[in-house]
Amino acid sequence: MCSATQLRTSARFAVFLLLFWGAQPGSGANARTCPAPCVCFGELVDCSRLKRGQIPDAIPEWTVQLDLSHNKLQVLDSTLFSKLQHLSEIKLNHNELEVVPDLGPYASNITMLILANNRITRISAEQLRPFHALETLDLSNNNIVDIKANSFPTLPLKNLFLNNNRISLLETGCFTNLSSSLQVLRLNRNRLSTIPAKIFQLPNLQHLELSRNRVRRVEGLTFQGLHALRSLKMQRNGLSRLMDGAFWDLSNMEVLQLDYNNLTEVSKGWLYGLLTLQQLHLGHNAISRIRPDAWEFCQKLSELDLSSNHLTRLEESSFVGLSLLDELHIGNNRVSFIADGAFRRLTNLQMLDLQNNEISWTIEDMNGPFSALDNLKKLFLQGNQIRSVTKKSFSGLDALQHLDLSNNAIMSIQANAFSQMKNLQELRLNTSSLLCDCQLKWLPVWVAEQTFMSCFNASCAHPQMLKGRSLFAVSQEEFVCDDFPKPQITVQPETQSALKGTNVTFVCSAASSSDSPMTFAWKKDNEVLNEAEIHNQAHLRVQGGAGGETEVTEYTTTLQLRNVEFSNEGKYQCVISNHFGSSYSTKARLTVNMLPSLTKMPMDLSIRAGATARLECAAVGHPSPQIAWQKDGGTDFPAARERRMHVMPEDDVFFIVDVKTEDIGVYSCTAQNTAGAISANATLTVLETPSFLRPLMDRTVAKGETAVLQCIAGGSPPPKLNWTKDDSPLIVTERHFFAAANQLLIIVDAAEADAGKYTCEMSNALGTERGNVRLAVISNPNCDPGMQGSMEVGMAGGAGSDDDGWTTVGIVIIAVVCCVVGTSLVWVVIIYHTRRRSEDCSVTNTDETNLPADIPSYLSSQGTLADRQDGYILSESGSSHQYMTSSLSGFYLQSRDMNGLCQLDTGSETDMEAAIDPLLCHYQGPIGSLLRRENMYTTDPSDVFTGCSMDQRQVCIDSYSGSLTSSKRRDYFLSDHLDVCSSTVLMQLPNASLVHSSSHQQSDRRPSTEEGDLNDYGRPHECLSPCNTFMGTFGKAPWRPQNDIYTGFDPPPVMCNRVTLHENPYAAPDGDSDHENFLPKDSASEQSSSVYEQPFDSRTDPFPQRRTST
Repeated sequence: MCSATQLRTSARFAVFLLLFWGAQPGSGANARTCPAPCVCFGELVDCSRLKRGQIPDAIPEWTVQLDLSHNKLQVLDSTLFSKLQHLSEIKLNHNELEVVPDLGPYASNITMLILANNRITRISAEQLRPFHALETLDLSNNNIVDIKANSFPTLPLKNLFLNNNRISLLETGCFTNLSSSLQVLRLNRNRLSTIPAKIFQLPNLQHLELSRNRVRRVEGLTFQGLHALRSLKMQRNGLSRLMDGAFWDLSNMEVLQLDYNNLTEVSKGWLYGLLTLQQLHLGHNAISRIRPDAWEFCQKLSELDLSSNHLTRLEESSFVGLSLLDELHIGNNRVSFIADGAFRRLTNLQMLDLQNNEISWTIEDMNGPFSALDNLKKLFLQGNQIRSVTKKSFSGLDALQHLDLSNNAIMSIQANAFSQMKNLQELRLNTSSLLCDCQLKWLPVWVAEQTFMSCFNASCAHPQMLKGRSLFAVSQEEFVCDDFPKPQITVQPETQSALKGTNVTFVCSAASSSDSPMTFAWKKDNEVLNEAEIHNQAHLRVQGGAGGETEVTEYTTTLQLRNVEFSNEGKYQCVISNHFGSSYSTKARLTVNMLPSLTKMPMDLSIRAGATARLECAAVGHPSPQIAWQKDGGTDFPAARERRMHVMPEDDVFFIVDVKTEDIGVYSCTAQNTAGAISANATLTVLETPSFLRPLMDRTVAKGETAVLQCIAGGSPPPKLNWTKDDSPLIVTERHFFAAANQLLIIVDAAEADAGKYTCEMSNALGTERGNVRLAVISNPNCDPGMQGSMEVGMAGGAGSDDDGWTTVGIVIIAVVCCVVGTSLVWVVIIYHTRRRSEDCSVTNTDETNLPADIPSYLSSQGTLADRQDGYILSESGSSHQYMTSSLSGFYLQSRDMNGLCQLDTGSETDMEAAIDPLLCHYQGPIGSLLRRENMYTTDPSDVFTGCSMDQRQVCIDSYSGSLTSSKRRDYFLSDHLDVCSSTVLMQLPNASLVHSSSHQQSDRRPSTEEGDLNDYGRPHECLSPCNTFMGTFGKAPWRPQNDIYTGFDPPPVMCNRVTLHENPYAAPDGDSDHENFLPKDSASEQSSSVYEQPFDSRTDPFPQRRTST
């Protein structure tokens, strides 16, 4: 095997001798006369190297090839070629010609003209024009300094050689006339420093040589127009920069030679367009880096030469895309690091040259560094400072045939390190440093069984008695293990996790029986840490063994990492070495963590409805934190359900498109990793233009009544409200009050001057909205005076025992406090102003200020108050309750229904709310203010209240009873005994109390002083016919009492019997404290009434039903 080269050399020499003897002159049957002193070979007449004047005057006419080189010719006589009509090739090289000679009339037949090594200084089109058939022109080694435009006539020239001239300039268009035929152009060894872009417009050119010039930089598109170029040679130019697209348009090129230049890196920019490149020679440059995507545009490479460069690392991405690579030369570099999987994608590689690098650890410690090279046949690793070979060093190389490990001081080879290479034919190894102990016993036996013992030169260095002896001269009994001079790892470094900024320590220990000097090194990710803080120590210990006790030196090395950063993450390994070899510890991983910190914090955002909300949140940490969003502490996003939410992780942006009011809330951004979590909040406010939550409704009140105008405003931010009257500023008097942030305009003791158009203007930063309300004030409401009737009492309940009464009142008070705790303040103000206007009652005021019952609960917190209200309905939002009062005031319109009965409208919203609220009942009749009878207790439990009954009762009431000056006691006429309210909640005026009586006997006592006061007005009592649909609480049908409750009552006679209703003993706190003074002491006995107490809002009777008779 080792003498194969000599055999090939001998064969070539034999072939040369045969060719020489077969080509001797005169041989063959068709020998022709050759002129002296020339030599003839077939059709070749060789007249070269003749002395001056010895060139024959006549050249044979049959001459096809003529050689006149090396004759120092300065001039040629054209007559010499006048008869050479068959001449096609002529050599005139190595003469002293200064111009292209005239070769006679048959120059048009010449296809090859060799004029190399003459003194020609320029190329003339006139001199070349006679050579119509010229295909090859060699003008190398002349004195040509430039090539001007149109230097060449139109010729069928295929090969043009201009090597070794003094050409420094190529003018644009200099090769234009050769564009249709030129295939080979050689411009080597000239003085070109720049190559103009698009200078070579030669679509048929296949080979271009520009070696040994002075081109330092190649711009983009320099070789555009060379579509057919297959090879380009630019060696030894001093090239240092190849710009992006330097070889663009060379789509058919197969060979690119850039050896012996100053290139520093390989990148895809200058390789762009080389889609068919098969051979790339970059040897003897200064390349130190291969970019990860360098081979993207030349993935058909079969041969890559990177030898003799400055490469120190082979990354995992260094050869990505070269799956067709057949040969890879990386020898004579400085490679000391080969990443795991660096050769993973080179599945077709057959030859790998890594000689003269520094990859000892790759063979000694890595687990199968070449395992992916299934088709590798030749591996060259000579001169790599390899000291040991493990059984995993060459795993996976089943097809390997040639392995060269020569020039390595190998000391140990693990058992069966080569046995898996079944096809190995040649193994070269020469070492004199083997540790011949029991672990090497297998090697001489295995080598003897192979066929390459002649190329295997190995001898022992230890133990001392075997030093210098050939491996094959040591007997099997002499391979023993009495000591362990090579270090053995006893303590392995441990994997750790640490927070950024803390200190980390790795500890590693090894033992050895040799006193050879020990060296310590630490590696991070297979690279040596040259400037690390390392502390080493050693101590002796005694170790027992089969041969007795042995002194062993134990070495400990410590790696200290201070203020660790993320760059410190990786795998750490200690290497302990001495003269006998190196030991590698296991790899311990270090993980550095950092708590997340926000780099972009979400900010509070106010935005118009319908716009797009943009919230940013970004965080850094290690590991990289994950970003999550929450709304109001949960994951319920209305925008997500409606597909209006978009999260852009790459942009750290959270979008909500078409923002709505339900998107309002607190959005939390949470960044979390294994070290911890951090969050930040942002409030999203949706802005809306002002709008009316309820339509504005006109109001009609009687003179002296309290009027309430509503302007329930919506919008964000909450709009400011302003009232005007008749398009003029509203003149505010002591009778005007504003409540609920000006959403309610209250006019006490309405006068005719208060009538008119009121404008509510609401505005915020987004706009203004206006609405009108018309207020009508009736000066003297009056119904038919002849109508007399009885008034239904709007409250059911009795004057039961004090305990039961206080229980009921306590429930009401608790409900009022919980729902409308703030409303009392406004009522205090209203009562205060009402008392000031009272003239007839100096101590207390019994009139009621009627507020609408549809004031939302959220307005109550803004100062809208009501005195003790005796019923409640659903609030505006539906989430809380609000108390309401059904009006019993005596203000009404002079309108009549189909029965001719007068209808009442007090301006109170309570009646409106109760009638039109769909949650309560379906109302179909006109609106009134007094209670109706028949729909309270019907025979069918499923009855609903659909309208006014045709059975009406009349009530006689003083026309001024609703004024602010009325007395505490009022005279009513009893109606039917069933006209009792189903609720025990007392429908009470602000300062008046009612004691409901069920007595049907006419009182025979004399009118009191207060009653006389009422009659002194001289006004007749007016009879009213109420028509109001009574609504149960929250739309329920009122509780229906048992039939036997009223069995003892007879229908009253059809007449106006006067009944005195006294104040409720559980009156509001602002009522008259000494109201008992207005009642006779024996009033209770005189009235002899029965009181029934109805449970509040219940269809069953939770309280005991009582009747109290006095």
